[in-house]
Amino acid sequence: MNVNQSAPPVPPFGQPQPVYTGYHQSSYGGQPGSTAPPTPYGAYNGPVPGYQQTPLPGVSRAPPSSEAPPASAAQAPCGQAAYGQFGQGDVQNGPSSTVQMQRFPGSQPFGSVPLAPVVSQPTVLQPYGPPPTSAQVTAQLAGMQISGAVAPALPPVGLGYALPPGTQMTGPPGPPPPMHSSQQPGYQLQPNGSFGPARGPQPNYGSPYPGAPTFGSQPGPPQPLPPKRLDPDAIPSPQLNELPPQQKTRHRIDPDAIPSPIQVIEDDRNNRGSEPFVTGVRGQVPPLVTTNFLVKDQGNASPRYIRCTSYNIPCTSDMAKQAQVPLAAVIKPLARLPPEEASPYVVDHGESGPLRCNRCKAYMCPFMQFVEGGRRFQCCFCSCINDVPPQYFQHLDHTGKRVDAYDRPELSLGSYEFLATVDYCKNNKFPSPPAFIFMIDVSYNAIRSGLVRLLCEELKSLLDFLPREGGAEESAIRVGFVTYNKVLHFYNVKSSLAQPQMMVVSDVADMFVPLLDGFLVNVSESRAVITSLLDQIPEMFADTRETETVFAPVIQAGMEALKAAECAGKLFLFHTSLPIAEAPGKLKNRDDRKLINTDKEKTLFQPQTGAYQTLAKECVAQGCCVDLFLFPNQYVDVATLSVVPQLTGGSVYKYACFQVENDQERFLSDLRRDVQKVVGFDAVMRVRTSTGIRAVDFFGAFYMSNTTDVELAGLDGDKTVTVEFKHDDRLNEESGALLQCALLYTSCAGQRRLRIHNLALNCCTQLADLYRNCETDTLINYMAKFAYRGVLNSPVKTVRDTLITQCAQILACYRKNCASPSSAGQLILPECMKLLPVYLNCVLKSDVLQPGAEVTTDDRAYVRQLVTSMDVAETNVFFYPRLLPLTKSPIESATEPPAVRASEERLSNGDIYLLENGLNLFLWVGASVQQGVVQSLFSVSSFSQITSGLSVLPVLDNPLSKKVRGLIDSLRAQRSRYMKLIVVKQEDKLEMLFKHFLVEDKSLSGGASYVDFLCHMHKEIRQLLS
Repeated sequence: MNVNQSAPPVPPFGQPQPVYTGYHQSSYGGQPGSTAPPTPYGAYNGPVPGYQQTPLPGVSRAPPSSEAPPASAAQAPCGQAAYGQFGQGDVQNGPSSTVQMQRFPGSQPFGSVPLAPVVSQPTVLQPYGPPPTSAQVTAQLAGMQISGAVAPALPPVGLGYALPPGTQMTGPPGPPPPMHSSQQPGYQLQPNGSFGPARGPQPNYGSPYPGAPTFGSQPGPPQPLPPKRLDPDAIPSPQLNELPPQQKTRHRIDPDAIPSPIQVIEDDRNNRGSEPFVTGVRGQVPPLVTTNFLVKDQGNASPRYIRCTSYNIPCTSDMAKQAQVPLAAVIKPLARLPPEEASPYVVDHGESGPLRCNRCKAYMCPFMQFVEGGRRFQCCFCSCINDVPPQYFQHLDHTGKRVDAYDRPELSLGSYEFLATVDYCKNNKFPSPPAFIFMIDVSYNAIRSGLVRLLCEELKSLLDFLPREGGAEESAIRVGFVTYNKVLHFYNVKSSLAQPQMMVVSDVADMFVPLLDGFLVNVSESRAVITSLLDQIPEMFADTRETETVFAPVIQAGMEALKAAECAGKLFLFHTSLPIAEAPGKLKNRDDRKLINTDKEKTLFQPQTGAYQTLAKECVAQGCCVDLFLFPNQYVDVATLSVVPQLTGGSVYKYACFQVENDQERFLSDLRRDVQKVVGFDAVMRVRTSTGIRAVDFFGAFYMSNTTDVELAGLDGDKTVTVEFKHDDRLNEESGALLQCALLYTSCAGQRRLRIHNLALNCCTQLADLYRNCETDTLINYMAKFAYRGVLNSPVKTVRDTLITQCAQILACYRKNCASPSSAGQLILPECMKLLPVYLNCVLKSDVLQPGAEVTTDDRAYVRQLVTSMDVAETNVFFYPRLLPLTKSPIESATEPPAVRASEERLSNGDIYLLENGLNLFLWVGASVQQGVVQSLFSVSSFSQITSGLSVLPVLDNPLSKKVRGLIDSLRAQRSRYMKLIVVKQEDKLEMLFKHFLVEDKSLSGGASYVDFLCHMHKEIRQLLS
């Protein structure tokens, strides 16, 4: 089974939960059924036996929603308020009375009732306005319109409750009404909590946001209010007028009224997609990763290279501790740029090498200050005054800038490269070009599945596309070949030979390379011998009966070969089974699902033996990077086998139950991309910061032998290194904070280079400035990596609780220090963090933190190491998949159809949808889809004749078929791994797998729905504030 189709472990909140729209869940199911397994935590949304609440007479309250109450409610004894209804801090004004609530006789289908609006505070891009007057606050409590806050804690959707007619309630249950904000001159607040010119209906939603009648006791006209927020005391329900009188008080949260990821993405595209992002200004928050935009480098590194959790960092550590917002940067040093943007310029300073600060060793950059007429410069990182060498001297203009500043990339751009001198090379000698060694498992499983024949056939042509430098006619990379099962076979493919020669090494305990000359060769010189070898390998082993394999000795052999050739390089390992043959690194099957949700669960993610860490360390010292292609039919202990790829900066690809006819396209596409991509070898990266902050923690695929240097045997354009910063002194608002990432690496042609990225951030003394300049996508990227590393040492439940607590602290600090006063029943979110709850819930429901029954241990270990080096765009779509309706937009339209929220209630059974998360691609076909559409796409006459699980669409000559196949190709082109298509029919057994990715819904493994989780977050925040 595919890794990413797994279900998460038991959720922290347990009973059936309402459907959340839009977050990546880790379970398969996602429908709001009551099939969730019992959970170890207080239930989060089960039926409540009837509980009493204390409404207040002066303020009318929206009745609770008609779906399942939070789990904790389920366990509250009769007469006690469950958290989602009215918890502490919920009382508004006036004496309290008690209302008994009963269950509704029947609960409605989810989706039929609208949801409460959520409020988020003013967006990052707007200046703050004057504080609200008391009149505004009063008016606001009366008839509010939602502004940027999130929904109040409402009971989760799921059960219906009836209230005696005429009852008034206070507290968080109903959806809050929209409100106006006085802070944004010129524009009215939009229903999704963002500001801007009024917009038409939301893309792909049936109708625009419903109007918001006020239910408050003082009906006056709505008045502008400071922050946007939801007021549970005045919650609109679009169907109010259609309800019979005795039901008018019944409400549930309207999913369209809580922050929508789709709407936020759409708004950012509309507002920021047309203008280039110019990097000249310090501390600018870039457009979202989901927006297509051009970058103009004018002194700060492009967001394609560095994204930060916040672009305005607190001046003091006390302030940072108070806010709990992690200060981190996700750095992708070798990121590929779109064709319209220029690659970094290469600067050659000759034998003297790049100019650096004598004290902190920072490299020359645009932020250095030249003084004394240009004869000296002051380091912007440590303030040391350095002499300018005579050959680098230049006069200053009237502003104190060098007159040649715009002629020198290192004085005017955020990113550039220096050619390194011999001092930056191992053993003080320039490196040789790197080598690629292909190491092929030829055991019974690999031969029987057709893998070996397929691979050998592909390599014949693929070797013409090895990465090359600039305009070079051919690649400088040399290649070698090894096959193995219980023993290793090396091949001499020297160009002077008529036929390749095989040498067998059976002493796997003491690995050595039996030949030097003729093992690593130039492809064009040895073409004939290599082709002959690749023809012979499948035949040589065609009748093998050997099922056992070794693994560590194979990597050892590749590393020894590179060492003997005195070069760095990459091993491509193609491996099929658990290495149980007698040899170093031998493993046993230790898969044990009974450990899930116990304190020993962490051992499933830890390597079985320390041998692989030791081996990885040796590989890094040699510049030997390992890429592992796994083809398992059963447990192979990915947690252990992936240690060497992980620590050497390599990649792991996994094709469970590999079959040539089904998986050939995916494997070959991944292999081609992996072999052709540009890689930096034998790399070292260091991040320097200006005084006041320092890098304290690092996440990604690399090795560290000390606290500052990130060592990477290989680094490609897809990998990121995430760095967390902490204060070690006070920062200054005027000077801001600076980061410089320096990567020393060997290029594909064997050239030693330094790539430099610089970024200047603002510093603030007001928490409001911090919250106005955060980037939620980067925050989630960091939090997921932090959690995924945490499972190595802590129980999964502890890791999940830590995430929830941190998120609640971030939002509670905002509520307490930045939001204007309001009732405790309101959930108020900062504008730029209004998606934090929905995205965090997706991380909590992911396969690593909450696996469903069908998720294997290997799947979890695989996803865990994958996410560790993902960039922000990849984690964004991985945790909150894109769902695209295919028949709504006109066929002739060339643009991608607008996405809808990832929830079952957004699916229409008369439509077809594509869902993608960067690793999986589903085509969901509704049961009532028009016959003409079925014919155009599948070339069959009815829905029943479509083959479920189909992985290739027929190539048909009609506009719809061309459009859908073109869209699939364009989605695949945007991702770093090939997404295999799976056609899913409505009501088919495969639909459970598809629903696992509808992350706004409750997951089968017990993950909360978006609505429930929002209620849960609200409860947590209110507990912190009280």
